[in-house]
Amino acid sequence: MNISEFYCGNCFDAYKYLGAHNSSSGTMFRTYAPNAEKVSLIGDFSDWEELPMTPVNDGKFYELFCPEAKAEMRYKYRIYKKSGIYTDHSDPYGYGCELRPDTCSVIRCMDYYFNDDEWLRSRTDCFDKPLNIYEIHFGSWRKPEKKDACEWYNYSEISDELIAYVKDNGYNYIEIMPLSEHPCDESWGYQVTGFFAPTSRYGTAVQLMELVDKCHRNGIGVIIDFVPVHFAVNDYALAEYDGTSLYEYPSDDVGYNEWGSRNFNHAKGEVRSFLQSAAAYWLDVYHFDGIRVDAVRNLIYWQGDEKRGVNTCAVDFLRNMNSGLKKRYPTVILAAEDSTAYPDVTKSAENGGLGFDYKWDMGWMHDTLEYFQTSPMYRSRDYHKLTFSMDYFANERYILPFSHDEVVHGKAAVIQKMAGDYDCKFPQARAMYMYMMAHSGKKLNFMGNEFGQFREWDEKRQQDWELFDYPVHSSFNRFIKAINRLYLDNEALHRDYDADNFKWADCNSEEDCIYAFFRKGGNSDILAVFNFSDWEITDYPVKIGENRNAELIINSDWESFGGETPDGGSEFTLTAGELVMDMQAYSGKIFILRD
Repeated sequence: MNISEFYCGNCFDAYKYLGAHNSSSGTMFRTYAPNAEKVSLIGDFSDWEELPMTPVNDGKFYELFCPEAKAEMRYKYRIYKKSGIYTDHSDPYGYGCELRPDTCSVIRCMDYYFNDDEWLRSRTDCFDKPLNIYEIHFGSWRKPEKKDACEWYNYSEISDELIAYVKDNGYNYIEIMPLSEHPCDESWGYQVTGFFAPTSRYGTAVQLMELVDKCHRNGIGVIIDFVPVHFAVNDYALAEYDGTSLYEYPSDDVGYNEWGSRNFNHAKGEVRSFLQSAAAYWLDVYHFDGIRVDAVRNLIYWQGDEKRGVNTCAVDFLRNMNSGLKKRYPTVILAAEDSTAYPDVTKSAENGGLGFDYKWDMGWMHDTLEYFQTSPMYRSRDYHKLTFSMDYFANERYILPFSHDEVVHGKAAVIQKMAGDYDCKFPQARAMYMYMMAHSGKKLNFMGNEFGQFREWDEKRQQDWELFDYPVHSSFNRFIKAINRLYLDNEALHRDYDADNFKWADCNSEEDCIYAFFRKGGNSDILAVFNFSDWEITDYPVKIGENRNAELIINSDWESFGGETPDGGSEFTLTAGELVMDMQAYSGKIFILRD
């Protein structure tokens, strides 16, 4: 670590110097506490008696080599304020922590040999390739049988089952909600105390490396959620770490946020270096394929409020972090969970943008779900909620998300959001997901959505896997698998950010709630047609051009998916360059067009 770069906010490898570094001869401990009166090390290796640490470099760093400190031993730093009062803190750069409610840092063995060279050599940012993300909360995807509800599988135990399920369902990336150590299960990992420590709920650092390695050897990429906006208020962690506001703002006006946690002070170089190093750590040490940055709105604007103006220091931090990460790891994915209209989020930092590869299209998500929540009798009024996103899809590189945020806190599960009674919800959801897959933009779907889970997500419970015993849910999942594979296999659906790749065939059938558009590929094009009304439309025509052949490759209303149309039947005619078809209520069809 370059000390000057650390202070300037240009450091990406502080974790290699700071923290607890174990070897066969003992452990070297280092911490940064510039305003402390003194610092001592306490732990299992000293029977929790103080071992004074030595000020080094400019006197603001403290270190101690302890031969007795071995892997899996616990420790803390006892940091004395100028007043003489001390607080025992966990290690900001620690590689491991105790299981909550215990709060010590844990010395971790970090020795693991990856076997994913082939994956890393061929990995790309997926700009011109499919990116179909399955978002999970690790602790509630599946829970062990015959154990208390508060217990979990570890990273190793769940790996084979998770990978097989993801592959079978047609996803090529997994996104895991935050794995950094956090004290409160209900925070889902978004209020962090250990930014370099995989949560001990699910096992050790090496077990997490094994999970990522196995994913890569099975052709699955892994993205991790990253939270550089705020941190948990617990006094044993980052809060007033050296007796002063080292990581946070000193003023409560901007020091606390809407979640009750402390905001990082991105004006300070050491804070920027801390966060940049944490992002690099997950990409470097664990071979993660990308980070999804949470709550970007609260970085762009003070307290996430556009009226309070742009937080220029936080924006500069984002540009510097993203630029530095792409230089070091050019094929990783940097995604922004951003609900603002701030421009150039996915433009390179060198050209004045924020430097993300992708931005979540929150506007598309809200418009789409609101449309399908609306009774069909009013959808003609709201018709252009589904055409508006086509006007701006080329402005940024978007991911279309149906994420965990849409299935909690009284919002209802995605399948439950569909208008009407039980029997109406499944065909609408099938048609909606077909629309999502045909729409320009990469894809993200939260666990449980893929088999029509009606219950809102609860981090304390596993997914309702017993629903697969019910034909309507297993049929719905069969459809999701089919539409996912169609997306993965068709080049026309991967060229998302070229304005010439998309063309409307019909965006003016307000009264019938019909939509039709083309996606252009190399050797073949895609035509997607949708009827989102609650009545059948007969003899609907679409001009595809002379001398073109059409093949119907999927109909959301096929019987195998739970619909009413026999699979593979003759469902259209083609005469003089015009397709004519019947469109069942709440249905979608996708054709491949060839010259």
